[in-house]
Amino acid sequence: MSAAVAFVLLFSLASLAQSADRPNFVIIFIDDMGYGDLGCFGSETIRTPRIDELATEGTRFTNFYAQTVCGPSRSALLTGRYPVRSLGWSMPESEITFAERLQSVGYATGCIGKWDVSNRKAIIERMPNNQGFDYYWGTLGANDGGKVSFHENNDSIGGTDEMESLTKRYTDKGIEFLEDHKDEPFLLYLAHTMVHSVIDASPEFKGKSKGGLYGDTVEEIDYHTGRLLDAIDELGLRDDTLVVFTSDNGPWSNFPESLGPKHDGAIAWGESGPLRGAKGSSYEGGVRVPCLVRWPGETPAGSVSDALFSTLDFMPTFAALAGFELPQDRAIDGVVQTELLRGKSELGARDHFYYYIRAELQGVRRKNWKLVLPNRQMFYGYVKDRGSQEVELYDLSKDIGEARNVASAHPEIVGKLLELARRAPRAENPAALGNIRLPTTKSE
Repeated sequence: MSAAVAFVLLFSLASLAQSADRPNFVIIFIDDMGYGDLGCFGSETIRTPRIDELATEGTRFTNFYAQTVCGPSRSALLTGRYPVRSLGWSMPESEITFAERLQSVGYATGCIGKWDVSNRKAIIERMPNNQGFDYYWGTLGANDGGKVSFHENNDSIGGTDEMESLTKRYTDKGIEFLEDHKDEPFLLYLAHTMVHSVIDASPEFKGKSKGGLYGDTVEEIDYHTGRLLDAIDELGLRDDTLVVFTSDNGPWSNFPESLGPKHDGAIAWGESGPLRGAKGSSYEGGVRVPCLVRWPGETPAGSVSDALFSTLDFMPTFAALAGFELPQDRAIDGVVQTELLRGKSELGARDHFYYYIRAELQGVRRKNWKLVLPNRQMFYGYVKDRGSQEVELYDLSKDIGEARNVASAHPEIVGKLLELARRAPRAENPAALGNIRLPTTKSE
């Protein structure tokens, strides 16, 4: 054997050993599930035994943040950048997703379900196949009208008005992807349509929960999540797979009558649990969501973490675990949370979190303190609770429901958080988004 061949062989073996240490990634992304909709997060009306198992087999994160609505939440998840940078529903082709980076280091990548970042249109350069996913099967948008249209990769393949079929269909496709790629590192991003807007459950689940139609639909999600987890185990992938279960925003329980009478009887609403507000709100109920992570042998089983954590953090965390490089030509707002996931850090790497509605900064949190800025202008029409429009300060460790404004008692904390707010990311495309308005207060 020549020295050159020996070197190539040794290099190949080293590469294989290195790749064996890299986990597979499965992200189960629910649409509009509230903080209080799972048994392990306190629901007394909805049974979620399979999802609750994730809490006993992994870690339950109680201070986990997505974004306030669907499209912005997805662009933040995929890019590690606040939507004020990644543009939410209008995410451009130039954005770089963690799927693209995982492709570059040999991962097979699949996206199943709701895409929602190509303005809900078949704009090829902004669809999953051109944003890092080898395979796509799902819907480009939401189901607001009680119908969805499917795409397989870039091809339109019909649609359905049978909303009760979607959770099973998506899960079936997800399991097929696992079976097809069980012998190589992979990313599966499974983005459910339920429980967004027009919900429904299959006959075997309908009328079975104590939570009405909404509860039935969540219990069906629980069942099919169990099927996916069972497939991971049966394929011998359990110990090598990092599973994340979370939601894109809080429940759509603000001002439901705004959807109009055509939806009567088809919509039920989730629960924010102890949190104030719901989807579309910059109060905690709009953006703090349930999150569970299972990674056997790495993430502590049965543990609870109160550390700040966000979907923004997946991009840099996956980079650290899979060995890809982060983009160097743009700001990344996520932080590496490998020590948090492994239970080696109590506080994690995230120091603060910014709250946006569209392009407007509305608040900032550092540790237990949350500042809500005054004179906010941007609101979604279905959100009734718009606050006092004065400076609001909450100690979330003592007041998780944001009921007691203590700004007047802590002007020094207000001042420090205002300084942090001034350093928040601004819109990179002001012509498209408008400038962030950062008001001044008497506390400065």
